[in-house]
Formats: sequence, C-alpha cells, structure tokens
Amino acid sequence: MDMRSITAPLGEFWAVVVEVWRNGVFGADIGRLLVAAAILIGFLVLRRLFTRFVVKRLLAWTDRTETPVDGQMVRAVEGPIRFLPVVLGVFFALEYLSPDGTFATIGANLVRSMIAFTLFWGLRNLVDPLSFLFQRLERIFSAAMVEWVLKAIRVAFILIGGATILEIWGIQVAPIIAGLGLLGVAVALGAQDLFKNLIAGILIIAEKRFNKGDWILVEGVVEGTVENIGFRSTMVRRFDRAPVHVPNAKLSDNAVTNFSAMTHRRIYWHIGVEYRTSVDQLRRIRDEIEAFILNDPDFAAPSEVSTFVRIDRFSDSSIDIILYCFTRTTVWLEWLKVKERLALHVKQVVEDADAAFAFPSRTLYVEHLAGERAEVFVPPGTGPKRDGGTNGVPDQQQALDKV
Repeated sequence: MDMRSITAPLGEFWAVVVEVWRNGVFGADIGRLLVAAAILIGFLVLRRLFTRFVVKRLLAWTDRTETPVDGQMVRAVEGPIRFLPVVLGVFFALEYLSPDGTFATIGANLVRSMIAFTLFWGLRNLVDPLSFLFQRLERIFSAAMVEWVLKAIRVAFILIGGATILEIWGIQVAPIIAGLGLLGVAVALGAQDLFKNLIAGILIIAEKRFNKGDWILVEGVVEGTVENIGFRSTMVRRFDRAPVHVPNAKLSDNAVTNFSAMTHRRIYWHIGVEYRTSVDQLRRIRDEIEAFILNDPDFAAPSEVSTFVRIDRFSDSSIDIILYCFTRTTVWLEWLKVKERLALHVKQVVEDADAAFAFPSRTLYVEHLAGERAEVFVPPGTGPKRDGGTNGVPDQQQALDKV
C-alpha cells in the first residue's frame, strides 16, 4: 500500500472535520459558538463582582442621606441589577456570532425580551419602597384599600410587562384579551363564589368595617385579630394563635363586632347579697360602690356613658345589686386591672358593711315521713334451707331488718 492510498482518505476526513467545524450547529462555526459561550460565561463569572461593587457603592451613597427610602429602593432593585450582567452577556455573545436571517431576529427579540423583563421587574419591586406616596390616600380610603391599590399596581406592571414581551415576539395582545373576555364569561358561571367574595371584600373596605390589627367577632364564624384583607378571603388570627381564612362573603353578610372601635369598655355585674341584709346595709353598699366609680379617673363619667349602681331585683337566693359602668381604656389587659380593683373594692365594701355575699341555695320542706316500711318481695324458692342457706341468694329481708 503506497502513501497516496493513505493520505487521500485522511485528506477527505480532514475536509469533513473542517466542514463540520464551520457549519456544525445550524450552519454556525463551532469555534465562534465556543467563543460566544466563553463571553457569556465570563459575564456570569463577573456578575457577582459587578453586583457587589454596584450595590455596595449605591448603599454607601444612600447611607449618607437622611431619608431611608433611597436605601429601600436600592435593595428593591438589587435583583434586577444582578440580572443585568446576564443580559449583557447574551447581547455581546449574539453580537459576536452575528447571526443572520431567522436567527438574527430570534436573537434580537431575546435581548429585547430580557431588557423588558428586567425593566418591569424593577418597576414592580419599586412599588413597596414608594408606597409612602400613597399614605395621603389613607385620609380618604382605608389602609386596606391603599394596600389593594398597591397590589393592583404590582399586577398591572406584571401584565404590562408580559404584554410587552408578547408584542416583541409579534404576538398580538388584543385578540388574546378578546378571547379571554369570552373565556371569562364561561369562567364566571363556574366561579360565582370567587367574584362574590371579591365584591364582598371591596364592600368591606369601602364601608371600613375593620382594618388590619382590629379585634373582631363574627358569631359562629371567628373571633380574633385581623392580619390581612385579601381579594378572596380575610385572614383572622384567633387568640390561640391559629390563623383562620374567612371568605369575605361571610364577613359582609353577617354582623361583625369590631371591639377595636370601642370608645369605652363595659363592666356589667349583678352583685348578690344575702336576704338578711338590712335596708341600711344595702344603701351603704350601693353608695360606696357608686362613689368609688365616680371618683376614680379610670372610669368614664356619667355624662359620657351610662353609669349606675342600683338595687335591682329579688332573686331566688339573693338580693341583687346591678353595677353598670365603663372604663376609659379599651385595652384588654388594662381593663382587667381596673376591673380587678373594682372587684376588690366591692368585696371590701360588703365586708365593712357586715353583710355577706349570697350563693345559690335551695330549701326543701318535708311535711311527714312514711310511717310504714314497704315489705321486701322474696321470690319463691329462695327461702331459707334447713342448713341455714338461701340457695345462693342473700336473705334481703334479714339484711333490711338489720338496718
């Protein structure tokens, strides 16, 4: 075999290798693809260093300012800033490849889509640090309504960003919206509860029935502190710290007691004393309890709320004194302290008046007792045997006679 027979096939093989190298992937040079991949990887490697440098410099600059809003804004856009090197890497890699035809269009749309994604991502994150601009609306609307507005703005940025990306790829948004409108009619028929709860939530906020942090009671449903008013349900945390998600329709259709909206907190007692308490003792107890309430600044004055201490009724085992007053504080722990002082004073007043508290009792009058005792029935065959036994059955008559 001569050298020509060997080198000729090798030359053909090398030509195939060169052809594959030049047009290996969709007609693109593999060498250029590797260089483009290296460019992208290089930007990914520099991503952390770039973001650390930029974010630290921005935070250091915001620390020298008096307002904390700028620092919050920098932290809000930290994620989009970290994504910028990825966009730059894709852009420079595509610029190096210089694709043509369909691939050029796809590459350009990809870069535009990534830029739009980064832009609307940053705008969506900036809603929270800029929410102070909406605080003035709380004078007109409730805090929950302002929170709903902020949520709507976030959703709007997401939808606009998605529509922008679709438009970049040549997808018309208007026909999609029209199709969703027809689909919405069908969905609405099967999602009546969802829309009912949504409308109920709007009514709750518009009527200002309660706000976040309020203590509410809905009979047979829930009692606790409101933590979040959502589009469909409201999260109420009970006093055992268990969260309860209540559909807004139940909070809209049922009576809601908002204890946090109380101006005063009530104390309503019936104090029962014994029937042997004299009229003078009753008057003394009533007057001293009333004087304590009227002279204590922790209790609301009669000009503000109803306040009285009166002999109320003759119950089965006591003479009842009604005590009806309100404390100025509505905080539960403080109210308990004021009520405790009042209870101790009532106990002291009753003892000082040589009276006593009554407790439920009942007297039973018996006119006469039965003079004869009923005879115990002994079944036949269970009488005494000759040996003194009773066929295994105890002699009930003898046992009864011993009593």
